Amino acid sequence: MAQLFRARHQPPRMGSRGQPEESRAAILQAAAKEFAELGIAGARTDAIAREARVNKALLYYYFKDKEELYSAVLDHAFLGMKSRVFQVLDSDLPPREKIMAYVGAYFDFIASNQIYPKLMQREMMRAREGNSVHIDRLVKTYFQPIYRRVGELLHKGIAEGEFRKVDPAHFVPSMISMIVFYFSSAPVMQRIVHFNPLTPHRIAQRRAAVLDFISAALFQARATVPAVRKTGVRK
Repeated sequence: MAQLFRARHQPPRMGSRGQPEESRAAILQAAAKEFAELGIAGARTDAIAREARVNKALLYYYFKDKEELYSAVLDHAFLGMKSRVFQVLDSDLPPREKIMAYVGAYFDFIASNQIYPKLMQREMMRAREGNSVHIDRLVKTYFQPIYRRVGELLHKGIAEGEFRKVDPAHFVPSMISMIVFYFSSAPVMQRIVHFNPLTPHRIAQRRAAVLDFISAALFQARATVPAVRKTGVRK
């Protein structure tokens, strides 16, 4: 009877070869958490399979080894980011509205995928140490296309007199850092400010602060038309 009760109340297993999309998505989600917390060296495929509720054999059915799984996690993360921001960058918005929409889209993506900053940081550290076999592909496929389009947007805004003369090589990473660092440093910030910076209310406040800071740093003051002084008409 007890065994029957456990069988009925056990969480359903996601993995089966008859559910390829669901199984693969569950594995990628579980792997992203494991890699973000422990890095590729510390991550364990047993833990990933258990979190995804698939058997380990099925995990290796989709991904031949841990490195291939890690590569798929990175692609899944950065493709999602690229797709989100390119929806804005491909739009016909004028420069001011477009740069704010880009920053907002990037912020919203990171806010809804808060393990990605950790994942990004770990891969950047791995690349700095010369241990990343993925960084060149990531740069060519995701980072350079986004950077190029944002750089073009900045140059367009400068040419039209909407933006200050900024260097994209410095301004673009500054914008990204304002977003990513907030989430990656949240545990430390909580000890400093004595509140949880990741509640929905605090995240909304941070989003508004980022948009305000970037607009103040980038936008040129628009010329105002002087008011016409009314004078009396002599009869």
